Formats: sequence, C-alpha cells, structure tokens
Amino acid sequence: MLLPALPGHPHFSYQGNALFAEAVRVSELAATYGTPLFIYSKAAMLSALAAYQRGFEGRDAQICYAMKANSSLAVLQVFARADCGFDIVSGGELERVQAAGGDVGKVIFSGVGKTQAEMRQALAAGIGCFNVESEAELDVLSGVALAMGMRAPVSIRVNPNVDPKTHPYISTGLKGNKFGVAHEDAVRIYRHAASLDGLKVVGIDCHIGSQITEVTPYLDAMDRVLDLVAAIEDAGIALAHIDFGGGLGIDYNHDTPPEADALWRQLLAKLDARGYGGRKLMIEPGRSLVGNAGVCITEVLYLKPGEQKNFCIIDAAMNDLPRPAMYQAFHAIVPVEPRVPQAETLVYDVVGPVCESGDWIGRDRALNVAAGDQLAVMSAGAYCMSMASNYNTRGRAAELLVDGDVARLIRARESAADTFRGELLLP
Repeated sequence: MLLPALPGHPHFSYQGNALFAEAVRVSELAATYGTPLFIYSKAAMLSALAAYQRGFEGRDAQICYAMKANSSLAVLQVFARADCGFDIVSGGELERVQAAGGDVGKVIFSGVGKTQAEMRQALAAGIGCFNVESEAELDVLSGVALAMGMRAPVSIRVNPNVDPKTHPYISTGLKGNKFGVAHEDAVRIYRHAASLDGLKVVGIDCHIGSQITEVTPYLDAMDRVLDLVAAIEDAGIALAHIDFGGGLGIDYNHDTPPEADALWRQLLAKLDARGYGGRKLMIEPGRSLVGNAGVCITEVLYLKPGEQKNFCIIDAAMNDLPRPAMYQAFHAIVPVEPRVPQAETLVYDVVGPVCESGDWIGRDRALNVAAGDQLAVMSAGAYCMSMASNYNTRGRAAELLVDGDVARLIRARESAADTFRGELLLP
C-alpha cells in the first residue's frame, strides 16, 4: 500500500505498516503513555544543529538556541551538551537554563519588556549579553547595574525594516512591529548607550521574524546591519559581535527553506565581501532546530459527518497544539498505523474537544480513519508544548525523548490536581 510521505522528517518513518520515531514504534509508546503525547527525536535535533555547525566551521560564532520554541528541560540539556548558548526572553527561562545545566555565560537576554527584577537576576547570574530593545530600557538597565556595582553588557536590537515574507504575527523586523529600535535612530541611541556608566556596549543585534523560507530577506537585513556597524564604529563605538538572530523556517507544507549551512554560506560570503568576516557572530535559531524533531500523537474519538463538513474529533486540542488557532498554521496529519483500504477515505476537518470554534488542528484533510485510530500531527516540536495551556482544565500532555531505540519520559502528564495546585479556596 502507498504510505503517506513525511517530508522534512528523516527520523520519523514508516517501517512496514507502522510509524517509528527513530527505532521505536510509535503505537507502543502511545499504548504505554497515553495520548495526546509529544515525541521528540534527539537525532533530529542534533542533525538540525549540525547544519548550522557546518555552516560556521572555522568561524568565531556562537549558536544560542532560542528556547521559546521549546523550553522542556531535557530538550535544553540536549543543546547545552552540544555546546549551545541560549536566547531567553524571561527570568523564568533563565532559571530553566540553569536547571538544565546550561552555560549562563552564553545566555543572551532578548525581549521588549524586561523587568528590573529580571535585570537584577540576569546580572547576578552573569549572563553574556542583554539585547536591548528601546532607549528607555537602556536607561533602566544602566541604573540597575550601577546599583549592583556592575556594568551590563549590551547589544541593541535594530529594526532593519525588512519584510521577512512570513505571517504578520511572527514578523518582527518591520517599522510597525514592537521590536527593536528604528534603523535611522540607531547611531544616536548607540551614542547614548556608550555614555551610560552602567553599560558596556558589546554588539549589535537584528532579528526580522520567524518561519522565513527565503534567503533574500536575510541578505537585505545583513546589508542594512553592516551599514550601521560601519556608521556606529565611525562614531567611535566598537562592536565586538554581530548578532543576526534566527527565524529560519522548516517544511510544514511543502515549504522550501534553505538548509542552514547553505543559507550561511551565502551570508558569510556577503560578510567577507564587506570586510566583516573575522567578526564574532551570534545567532539564535529556535524552530529550525526543534520544529521537525517533534510529533504529537492523538487518538480519534469520534467521526461526525455533516452536510457541509465532516469532522474528525481527536483528543488533542488547541491547548496542546495552539499554532493553527493562532496563526492558521498548517501541520501535516498522518496515520500512526495506516489502514488497509477498507473504510472510505473522506475529507475531514480535524478538530479537538475544546469549547471553541477555533479549536481545529487541520482543515480539509483526506483521511481513512475510524474511532480509536491514532494520528500523528507532524512538525510539532516548536511552539506547541511551550505555548500549551490548561484551558478547559486540560492537563498538558506527556513528553518523550527518543534516542535510538530508547524512549525516555521527560515530562509527566498533568493531572487535574496539577492544574489547580497553586489555587486557594475561600475560607
């Protein structure tokens, strides 16, 4: 029989009539741990990382995993043990890095709304750099550092006004976005930063968006950032590193993003041509390291035919897989153990049990399924568990990490009691 294709997922494959994660049969994991269930491939993560490492071979470069994509502790351990730094956006994420044994000196703290408490926490921990996103933040951070008798290492995030050609919610480098400082204001703001006694300027940062599948936006952004590097250093302010952010996309639905090593060959050629090839580089990939390393396994609860739509109701929902509801995002949905053609293949909307019309996982999918079958929602390693919620008092799913023929539980399934553990009853 013809089995579904799994583009972009070399570490998930059909063997016989069964889906495997590396060398482990997925249906056996679902039987043991229940559904919904997230399964991650360690080999897939390290393979994605290796493409970046090849791209930077021989260069002074630091890869900092953007942990907002997936901040599960065991996932962080995989990257910490592979010598990655981390890009964080909260004090809580810093604590996760520490709990996972990451090198705090390789942490970059990004985000537009750092609190003074978070600044103190990060300074005390000894992080590598703050990516500052506004002039007001510079002033506050300088004051916090001076009060602690320290100088905060800073890089300013510059908004290059480059269209990343992605979903508006994950575009971050246009003038209308909340991130960074305006390109035309950057030199003045760098002068201001250099004048503050509590700061040490160490770099420049740029990040234009997420799920980028074309090279041109990166090349355009690099040109604009390098123009600024020249102008800032002409003003007497040295920049030890250049941070080009992350944002490289993955294959969700026949997308064709460049491979990380191929992308960086082009970017480094431009960097060399402009005379900055020897500069220390920082990047913060997230989705491209973990997105296609994870799947969510779910059980079909009911098939509900209708005049306009057929519904395949599953036990995973928008609280487990929020991307379709938030971004109208596409995830491939395939059977864990494809049926021999007996039941009729029909077109379904695949939906969850949450009480929202927005609780859908896939629209108009041709499936040959029956109640009790298991489906795999592909490309679920990024922005699924990290954005998961307890809406409808639904416990978050269990997570497994597969390494060859070994599957390890890395997050226990939440019970209802877990979801309201911190709440207090009235007397």
